Amino acid sequence: MAIRGLRNLTSPPSSSLFKVRSLTQWSPEAQNYTQYQNPNQANPNRLNYPTHNFAHQQRQPQQNPNQWNSGTQNYPQYPNPGQVRPNVQDYRQPTRWNNQNQGHPQARNPVQWAPQGQNPNEGRGALETRASPAPAPAPSTLDLMHLCQEGKVKDAIELMDKGVKADADCFYALFELCSKFEDAKKVHDYFLQSTYRGDLKFNNKVIEMYGKCASMTDARRVFDHMPDRNMDSWHLMINGYANNNLGDEGLQLFEQMRKLGLKPTEDTFLAVLSACASADAVEEGFLHFESMKNEYGINPGMQHYLGVIDILGKSGYVNEIEEYIEKLPFAPTVEIWDAFRNYARIHGDIDLEDRAEELMVALDPSKSVANKIPTPLPKKYSAISMLEGKNRIPEFRNPTLYKDDEKLKAMSKAVSYVPDTRYVLHDIDQEAKEQALLYHSERLAIAYGLISTPARTPLRIIKNLRVCGDCHNAIKIMSRIVGRELIVRDNKRFHHFKDGSCSCGDYW
Repeated sequence: MAIRGLRNLTSPPSSSLFKVRSLTQWSPEAQNYTQYQNPNQANPNRLNYPTHNFAHQQRQPQQNPNQWNSGTQNYPQYPNPGQVRPNVQDYRQPTRWNNQNQGHPQARNPVQWAPQGQNPNEGRGALETRASPAPAPAPSTLDLMHLCQEGKVKDAIELMDKGVKADADCFYALFELCSKFEDAKKVHDYFLQSTYRGDLKFNNKVIEMYGKCASMTDARRVFDHMPDRNMDSWHLMINGYANNNLGDEGLQLFEQMRKLGLKPTEDTFLAVLSACASADAVEEGFLHFESMKNEYGINPGMQHYLGVIDILGKSGYVNEIEEYIEKLPFAPTVEIWDAFRNYARIHGDIDLEDRAEELMVALDPSKSVANKIPTPLPKKYSAISMLEGKNRIPEFRNPTLYKDDEKLKAMSKAVSYVPDTRYVLHDIDQEAKEQALLYHSERLAIAYGLISTPARTPLRIIKNLRVCGDCHNAIKIMSRIVGRELIVRDNKRFHHFKDGSCSCGDYW
């Protein structure tokens, strides 16, 4: 009995033995590995592999037989947590899990993938740089020059507003292109801020630019403040006055030039004859023509004789032109007869026009027209007036929209304005004719300009047709009433209305 009891104490039941075997049947120790009672005892047959195993190496058996058990076995505990067993790596070390991971990828530090000596954030910054759009290049003087070559004055001025500096070529091109007063003022302002503001050549271009924009006041201001002047400066001013029907001012400037001791040239007398034609100064024009030969010893050329014909033609002396041509010291040329024909046509003398055309064709048969047929009636265009700097003002028919024009009509009658209904070709009654004259496009443009522009500033009107005689008389009276200069450019010439008079001398 004692022996049987001892056997029962030392041998576990069969069920317990089965459980032990099931827990250890997949352990490495079940594969006939030699077991050691002392865990610190080294295995003499075991190879000492280095601790940094690679993923492709075969996993070696561990010292603790239950360490990699998938069962409910716990990891061995040690009395001192700080004690580290030799030759056994801690399961918390990341290198061990990386080596024993059986091919599953693990998250890594970005530094681990970066090449040596390279910042890991460098690639990310490069991607962000490539993703962001490249900034547009700043506009340059070359871009400004391209706009000037294309004739885009507005775009060129906007580019200068953004800070682009114009060079000499850009200013020269802009002075040639500017035909509106607002554009000319902006370009001139930028020119005054540049280093070219004292250049004589560029100042002459500014005078020419203002002359094309019908602003002889600004041109004269530039002329008076120029540190140096040459003969071209005087010629540009006199021609500018002549082209704007301010011939009297041009002749006064010529007298001022003579008082300064400047000797006139051939070009000077061409400008003087043009000013005489603008001012209808027929006698003064012939005096200057004679002084050119007698006083200054300048032989007149073809252009000077044509200038005398212009003086006679613009003043309405058509028959006198034919007499003057017969007294010329040379045989009349094609240019002489062509000018005579044009003035005969302007003044409605058909007989003189045909005679001049016959004489012109006799000298140059290429001027003739084969199978000439009567000239058809001119195409009728709708009258349109433009107020410079504003929108286009067409001709309207609704009288309720133009109360300001009605006021001007009433005030005009108070200063002896009588409508001239001869210029109304419609077969309507007298009152309707007066009403039709009231709504001509140039009058509407002036009425709109008076209510939309500052007081005492000049108005510049551009008309695509010729101003009728009644509107010409009415605008003269308007300029006296409102006390402003009204500049009207029709398809023939400039009209500067000021203080009740026009620069054309009523040769409209």
